[in-house]
Amino acid sequence: MDILLDTHVFLWWDANDPQLALDLKQRIADPTNRIYVSAASVWEIAIKRQIGKLRFSGSPARSIQANGFDPLPISAADAERARSLDWAHRDPFDRMLVAQCLNANCALATADLAMRAISEVPVLWAR
Repeated sequence: MDILLDTHVFLWWDANDPQLALDLKQRIADPTNRIYVSAASVWEIAIKRQIGKLRFSGSPARSIQANGFDPLPISAADAERARSLDWAHRDPFDRMLVAQCLNANCALATADLAMRAISEVPVLWAR
């Protein structure tokens, strides 16, 4: 299974946070699953660090690699798909993750309840 981690799920995994559901931990650790972290998440982490909303030491890109995850770049097709989503949610990072899941045929690992409105993407709940 291909799984795209929402930003908070990546951060929880990286910090070994106990609030991450055991079922999802097992899926992430399963070597038969391919785990992605979007460039959008790296960008979101950078912005939130800069404005003081997030503490994260080190490089997200290095953490992605150290955890054995695959970085997922943002393509022009992803950007167009994010714009065309019929979804009232306005968070640009969430919109990009959903678009990438649709384009790459991935499940989304998240705890964000706003994702319930997206029926086209399989969701793996993080809590």
